[in-house]
Amino acid sequence: MSGINCKLRCRQVKTSAKLSAVTELFASKDLCSILGGNASQDKANRFSTWACDPKETFNFKYGDYAPFEKLKAVVDKYALAGGKDKSLPEGVFCGGWIGYFSYDLDQYIEKVPKTAVDDLGVDLIRLCFYDRCVCYDHKEKKWHLIALDIEGDGETAENKLNQLGVMLTKAESICISEPVAADVEGVDVSGIDCNMTKASYLHSLAKIRRYIYDGEVYQINFSQRFECDYTTKPVELYHWQNEYNPSPYAAFIDAGDFSIVSTSPEMFLTINGNVISTKPIKGTRPRVSNCPGAEQINEANFAELVESEKDQAELNMIIDLERNDLTRVCKYGTIKVTQPRTIEQYPTVFHAVATVQGQLHKDMDFCDVLKATFPGGSITGAPKIRSMEIIDKLEPTQRSVYTGSIGFIGVDGSVCLNIAIRTVIIKDQRACVQTGGGIVADSDAQDEWDETITKARALLAGIVAVQNKNEKTKKTKTKST
Repeated sequence: MSGINCKLRCRQVKTSAKLSAVTELFASKDLCSILGGNASQDKANRFSTWACDPKETFNFKYGDYAPFEKLKAVVDKYALAGGKDKSLPEGVFCGGWIGYFSYDLDQYIEKVPKTAVDDLGVDLIRLCFYDRCVCYDHKEKKWHLIALDIEGDGETAENKLNQLGVMLTKAESICISEPVAADVEGVDVSGIDCNMTKASYLHSLAKIRRYIYDGEVYQINFSQRFECDYTTKPVELYHWQNEYNPSPYAAFIDAGDFSIVSTSPEMFLTINGNVISTKPIKGTRPRVSNCPGAEQINEANFAELVESEKDQAELNMIIDLERNDLTRVCKYGTIKVTQPRTIEQYPTVFHAVATVQGQLHKDMDFCDVLKATFPGGSITGAPKIRSMEIIDKLEPTQRSVYTGSIGFIGVDGSVCLNIAIRTVIIKDQRACVQTGGGIVADSDAQDEWDETITKARALLAGIVAVQNKNEKTKKTKTKST
């Protein structure tokens, strides 16, 4: 691999700083990117990463051309020389690009018409190159400072590590008040704006069933968007979600004119060496906490998902789709389902998931993988291209970041991207939450509507809780003056 040579430097340190304090500090800096950061014992990914003040950015906008040629030039610009530090475990971000890929990048991969309205107007790709970061290993409970010595750069990696150390020390004195809990099951969604009425949603589901009966598709992931006011700091919502709705592929992205708060439970893909993995989710049931008989309700919902032939069939369809996508970039005979269907539990839902792995051809790079697999099959449908065409026809607004991907592409070639579900886009003091589900021939329309509400509740409850806390703080300050 050619490019500007980078040498990796790292330093293991000890600190008393809380994860939320580190998040608060980095969120106060320019164009920060945070992956993870929650203190959950069982819902944190192995690594959390904090980065800010990028060395450069890459934006690809609507109307631009050749996104993958430009992306390849950007990703190949820097190359790791001398290999990774052996003290760093596999999968850690050791410098490189962090950002997102919009779902609507699909129009540059397949000839999918775009008739839905682009009302949010955000970039299709936005990546920041970070030459330093802080990493926390949740498994080993160790802090790592990571920096790159970049050829021709005037600043040494040693100086970058020292600056990160100063930031961690500063974080030790930051106190974050515990986010206010909210009644997730009881949150009122009736007054929240939506990009379609219930009647139009149900009408669209009837059209989808017609497409299925006519043999055009087997399954379509159909979604709707909720929208409400949001006037406080975006990181406050991230704190709330990390406390009450933790997830393994959470992310906070400060994009300058807007912010992304993602609590995604779904991995789109990882690349470590020549091994590529994807972990689709298909099948959801509610999980409750603050109601009488919660334990019995959850046991029943869990059992129902385990035994659901419909949900099993949906996941099998998506597994086949993902395997088919991976055949474009993987060695023959290496693609395997390494983890069959299993049920994972999260604060507000149960999900059915599986893991598919393969070994990449030696001449395939990240851009080849993205073109072959994006967007993820679990959030499009099967067959994939026809599903995307129908989604564009029936959903009134473009999805933007929702069901795209957020994560990193490291200078060492490692990749970790989520599926941007359970994700809030905050722009112009408005918060947008989009949720959906897989529609098949025997889907019950009311159940599908209810599922979108179930998936949105934790995000909307967090928005309401943070907004209410902000309003109370304002009133208290007004009274004191």
